[in-house]
Amino acid sequence: MRVVVVGGGIGGLALGAGLRRRGHRVAVFDRDTDVAATGGYHITLDRRAQSALERSVAPEVVRRLLASASALRLRGRDAFWDRRGRLLGHGPDLADSGSVDVDRITLRTLLADAVGEDLELGREVSGVDRDGHGTPRVAFADGTRVTADLVVGADGAHSVVARHLAAGPTNRPAGIIGFCGRTRRADLGPAERRRLGPRSSTAVAPRGTALYAGFHDPVGNAALDAPELRMSVTTEPTYIWGAMLPESARTDPLRGLIGAGLQAALLSRFRSHGWAESTLEVIARADPASIAAFRFNAASTRAADLAPWSPGRITALGDAVHAVPPTAGMGAGAAIRDAADLLDRLDRLDGAADGGTAALDDALTDAVGRFEAGMRERGSEVLTLGMRPVRWILATDTLIGAAATTVAAPVLAAAASWSGRFGRRPSEGAGEQVQ
Repeated sequence: MRVVVVGGGIGGLALGAGLRRRGHRVAVFDRDTDVAATGGYHITLDRRAQSALERSVAPEVVRRLLASASALRLRGRDAFWDRRGRLLGHGPDLADSGSVDVDRITLRTLLADAVGEDLELGREVSGVDRDGHGTPRVAFADGTRVTADLVVGADGAHSVVARHLAAGPTNRPAGIIGFCGRTRRADLGPAERRRLGPRSSTAVAPRGTALYAGFHDPVGNAALDAPELRMSVTTEPTYIWGAMLPESARTDPLRGLIGAGLQAALLSRFRSHGWAESTLEVIARADPASIAAFRFNAASTRAADLAPWSPGRITALGDAVHAVPPTAGMGAGAAIRDAADLLDRLDRLDGAADGGTAALDDALTDAVGRFEAGMRERGSEVLTLGMRPVRWILATDTLIGAAATTVAAPVLAAAASWSGRFGRRPSEGAGEQVQ
């Protein structure tokens, strides 16, 4: 079977690697010219995503991934703060977590290597349709075309393929602009290293300002102790952070800034909302070259609204169908699960092509229909989780929400302090020592 995958992101590469490994003829096309040109930020893969990856790629690829990933079970419980740096509470114990964090560059490079020569970079897709015989066809910006038995759009939130299928966009702005960057733990002062600790932290303040700092240490907290297999782009303890602001005429100009200019403007905006200087140190001491701005896009949380087209020999997966804000930390994992499910469906079509074009068309349409039904449920799940913090952040940008956040913060801080003094187990707080 000949399969064309449009898009070389995580989901498209996972699908391409799986198709190649299972003996299908596959071509993955991406407009990027360098798979490492994707931002050095981390993504979370839960057990389900890891299991899906194990079904798609060779065991050695999974081993290299785990040797280059940071295990959540080895870090402290997540912490929640207010804008003044007062502790409001903790997340659940991660000791039994099977999830890992991995740099996006690392994962994309691993998967691209697994796709090998079937990955064609620098190929921008301009459209998709069917030829005179009803065969799916992909058109490129350079005027060339290719046909395939099956075309899969894995080309992200602004997917050309999904837009063709849905006759319009499959998502819309979620109302938040995000800003991300990287800060070495060693570059923070002792007090802030102690406060943030080897864990991830989130602070939400009035007027929709929020800051997440994710602790990432794929060397010290490696999920698999195999240094000879390690290829992580992060080689020392690092906070990979995300700042969030409501999208408005006042924040839109920030999207046009880069580097030190964006860093300064972002700090100014947070200071104007009353954030303590210490809580902004993770932004102030970041590598300016790592800082970027992006818009949050989201599809509908309703499963029935996702993939709103009839199944056929052109389909899509991942963010092309269920674009999810990064607040869930599950977008890439969901795309990998999509890819593994489609692979499983295609595996059951052995011999379908022997029955002729009509038989293959019917078999593919049925397989794609079953795949899309499962994808709608997966997409709805991750979107529901991802939109909860988005709605929470946006709620603080109302008069009532801002007032409630202002009033609640000192109460929660006092309760957390009381609990910390009298309810902490001996093992808790160990991650708050200066390192």
